[in-house]
Amino acid sequence: MRKLEKKYANELAVVGVHSAKFPNEKDTGNLGNAVLRYQLEHPVINDAEFQVWQQYSCRAWPTLMFIDPLGNVVGKHEGELTYEAFDGLIGKMVAEFDSQGILDHQPLPSTYQETEDASLSASLSFPGKVLADGPGDRLFIADTNHNRIVLTSLTGAVQQVIGSGEEGLADGGFAGCAFNHPQGMALDHETLYVADTENHAIRKINLAMGTVETIAGTGEQGHTLEGRRPGRTMELCSPYDLLHHDRVIYIAMAGIHQLWTLDLADGMAGPFAGNGRESLTDGPLGTAELAQPCGITTDGVKLYFVDSETSSVRSADINPAGNVQTIVGLDLFIFGDVDGSDHHVRLQHPIGITHYDGVLYITDTYNHKIKRVLPAMRSAFTVLGKGPPGHVDGAADQAQFSEPSGISFANGKMYIADTNNHVIRVADIESGVVSTLEITGEITGEITGL
Repeated sequence: MRKLEKKYANELAVVGVHSAKFPNEKDTGNLGNAVLRYQLEHPVINDAEFQVWQQYSCRAWPTLMFIDPLGNVVGKHEGELTYEAFDGLIGKMVAEFDSQGILDHQPLPSTYQETEDASLSASLSFPGKVLADGPGDRLFIADTNHNRIVLTSLTGAVQQVIGSGEEGLADGGFAGCAFNHPQGMALDHETLYVADTENHAIRKINLAMGTVETIAGTGEQGHTLEGRRPGRTMELCSPYDLLHHDRVIYIAMAGIHQLWTLDLADGMAGPFAGNGRESLTDGPLGTAELAQPCGITTDGVKLYFVDSETSSVRSADINPAGNVQTIVGLDLFIFGDVDGSDHHVRLQHPIGITHYDGVLYITDTYNHKIKRVLPAMRSAFTVLGKGPPGHVDGAADQAQFSEPSGISFANGKMYIADTNNHVIRVADIESGVVSTLEITGEITGEITGL
């Protein structure tokens, strides 16, 4: 959309209408954070009561309404539209309305104002994922809106910054390489793999050599739902989290509702679980249905993942002949904040997950909590967080987070990417006391695109 807005700066006016599915998204403050996070410059209406939705007879997210210069609705599209198709359609509309003499090329008065944003002066900006390495005393932070990876000690001392801060897809040395809103990471000794989400790519970072290399993805968004091809020729779709296990990278491919694998031995990439339809359906890996998987982990026997749009925690057998099973969660439109077991559990758009000491821990993102999930008992219980969004340290039941998205464990500590607070939080596993990690040392590199 940003590319189209720039291309048709004097012909196209964009108005976003936010008709939220989840209660957390209806809050105007949370919507404001999302506007900053996704760097939107067009006006956005908070249609919390679905009034605009109903007036335009919308039935699906997203819905695109096309309105001519006289205010008449001339077209409607439900679902995603590729840039090429969108560009072609807008180009034809501009030509048609221009020939009729009804298109005013004068730019509209700008109502966009630079918003004072905590991320502008913070060390981090909307950090999405975090990965703790206890033996190496290292903490890898996906500094998502700064388009880089920040490496610190477990106590927050900056050791390395990977990425120039420029939004782009460029390999090379740490200072000159570029990412586009990176998210999940996986570590294999001195190699760090990164889900470069908005580049639709998987990047390989050689920590010893100080280099970054693209190993999967072309930089273009793809919609392939089956088959395998060499990673560098395969178009990916919003990879959001990674797991390294037995020389295979497992990918939570959020954009097309699948789990993928990238075999490090032969470089081949392709779907592993999910048929690409957005739903919650268990069964064999190839026919199961997922809904925006955004976090993935393992106990060495099974994969575990959070299916964000179904507010669920699910498992997938590592054995290719295995199945997908739901641990907690029911449907695309059943969500909430209820601890318990089986069908009584309610989550709200969880994004992060990790396996630790025989159980799972998740970031129940839109409930602003950290929860423990027991797969055998199909239960989930709050361990950190009071509930409302905020930034409060202290006892486990009094601490407050704001859309935490990443979680990792090391040396008796839980590290949490507290996304909307632009910080990393640390919780002592024994006491449950939560603190904010102080990042010390200089983080160099020009930051753009805020």
